[in-house]
Amino acid sequence: MTEIIAGVEVPETAAVAEATRHIRGMTSPLIFHHSRRVFFFAALHAREVGLRPDPELLYLSAVFHDLGLLTPFSEVEQRFELDGADHARKFLLDRGFPATAADVVWEAIALHSTPGIPGRMGSEIAATYHGVLTDVLGVGLDKLDRGLVDEIIAVHPRGDFKNRFLQALLEGTRDRPDTTYGTISANVLVHFIPGFRHVGMVERVMGSAWPS
Repeated sequence: MTEIIAGVEVPETAAVAEATRHIRGMTSPLIFHHSRRVFFFAALHAREVGLRPDPELLYLSAVFHDLGLLTPFSEVEQRFELDGADHARKFLLDRGFPATAADVVWEAIALHSTPGIPGRMGSEIAATYHGVLTDVLGVGLDKLDRGLVDEIIAVHPRGDFKNRFLQALLEGTRDRPDTTYGTISANVLVHFIPGFRHVGMVERVMGSAWPS
C-alpha cells in the first residue's frame, strides 16, 4: 500500500523499504522520526520553489543524513556528516545504483549542515538542506501549510526534540572534537562541555609553518 503523508508519496522501491528498516533498526526513535520529517519537509519545500528532485534519492538522502551521529563507519576520524555520507554511498552502490546517483546522495548528506552552499546546488541537495533547516531551526516553517505540517508531526512526533537533538549532536561528536572545527557542532561542544575551546582560525594561521 502506498504511503502518503501530507500529500507526499514515499517512493515504493526496494532501496527505500530497506533503508527505512535499516535506519529504524540502527538509530534512535529521535533520529528516525527526524530523518523522515526531513524528507516530507524537503518534498514540500521542493514543490514550493519549483525544484524537481528524484523522490527516491531525496528519501535516501534524508533518512541517512544523521546516521553518522550514532555510529562511526569510517576507519579514520572524520566529521559525522562524512560518516553518514560514506555509509549511504556504499548502500547505494552495493544495490546497483549508478555512481552519479550515489554521488548526489553523498553530497546532500555531507553538506546538509553547511550554511548557505547546499541550497544553491542540485535539487536533491538543496531540498535535503531545506528540509533539515525546517525541522531543526524552523526556517521556512511559515511558508508551509499548517495542516500539512500537523499531518507530518502526527505520524512522526517531535517530542522534546530541541533538547534531545542537541544531546545527540553532543554524544555524536564529543569523542572526535577536532572534526567539529568550522562546523555547527563546534558550538554544541562549547556550550555543553565546560572549558572546551577549539584552536581557532587566527591561531591556526599564526601558528602555521610559514615565517610570515
